[in-house]
Amino acid sequence: MKLADLDVIVTAPPAPGWGGRYWILVKVTTDDGITGWGEVYAAAVGPAAMTAVIRDVFERHMEGESPENIELMFRRAYSAGFTQRPDPTVIGAFSGLEIACWDILGKARGRPVHALIGGKVQERIRAYSYLYPSAPHHVLPGFWVNPDQAAESALALVERGYTAVKFDPAGPYTIRGGHMPALRDLSRSAAFCKAIREAVGTRADLLFGTHGQFSTGGALRMAAAIAPYDPLWFEEPVPPDQLAALARVSARSPVPVAVGERLATRAEFAPALRDGGVSIVQPALGRCGGLWEARKIAVLAEAYGAEVAPHLYCGPVEWAASLQLCAAIPNLLMAETIETDFHAGLIKGAITVEDGYVRVPDAPGLGIEVDEALARAHPYEGKALHLEMSQAPVSYREENVFSGGAPREE
Repeated sequence: MKLADLDVIVTAPPAPGWGGRYWILVKVTTDDGITGWGEVYAAAVGPAAMTAVIRDVFERHMEGESPENIELMFRRAYSAGFTQRPDPTVIGAFSGLEIACWDILGKARGRPVHALIGGKVQERIRAYSYLYPSAPHHVLPGFWVNPDQAAESALALVERGYTAVKFDPAGPYTIRGGHMPALRDLSRSAAFCKAIREAVGTRADLLFGTHGQFSTGGALRMAAAIAPYDPLWFEEPVPPDQLAALARVSARSPVPVAVGERLATRAEFAPALRDGGVSIVQPALGRCGGLWEARKIAVLAEAYGAEVAPHLYCGPVEWAASLQLCAAIPNLLMAETIETDFHAGLIKGAITVEDGYVRVPDAPGLGIEVDEALARAHPYEGKALHLEMSQAPVSYREENVFSGGAPREE
């Protein structure tokens, strides 16, 4: 059995668009006709350019190879270009293709992926969700700066069984690197935590999300502002390239620090754990190197007493891969999920959240069937990136409104 053919589908989720502007799905077929699906997360180049990168990685390092030879193909992608370091674009392309290889292997053996990477440790996975508008009076963009509406959204999730909710009211993330939050950003963040904590009580953990936008001092001020409401984590408080700052914040923050959405391979996770002192790692499987690399990251985290909470801000194929990983690791904390009709439709309802948990599929491979026709019926035709940093500087006079990851008008 050899890897023989590749197709790349860039699909755009219809409104409300939770999960980013587009999702990059890869379909890999073997010479004996077995098809595997993967997903590439949040490429930093446009979809046409990323499609070319994915094809190049496949043709250069994977085509004609056995899908079993995951480690060999990873070493080619990681090192052959005279890099031998985690290039997030190349590794992102490989990640989606690698996930497809595991889907193929599981289907070829009639076994779920988790059975191939250590077996099932978790019968069901604790799920968490971002806070999205959930009532008719929740109108954008005002929802993103309204703590009372966030509390209503959180309570709605808790009443459906969720035991953890994520929100990020701390203002924009910009191309200008870490900044000191405005006083409005600090007070708004505290108000969100207070309102949500009062609404859910002890029925749910609060997950405070940021996007690497603060300086060391700014992150510590933010941690102090939200600490009275006992968040479970403070996500990515400083830019991902500032390991010394991460270590200073982790050492002094009263809230546990989580990182990983923008890190690639164990080469970047290892120092975050060893030197950065993080408590929780959040690998995005469509970027970090794929399932096997994520399994290694989980082992590293276990050695440092850290827990794993896979990140998700894309489509349901990466979600399916995350759940297979979650099933096989002992140091699982929880997994991010996004529930929209489009997410469910693309995998024909194969995965569902029930009372705040997800049962891991036991069907072969990733345990999903992709609705290829639906994916192709929603092509992405814009020019923007999946996610983008703000070009404007932070305002210390006007309200800073972070749009919650929602696609902007193009």
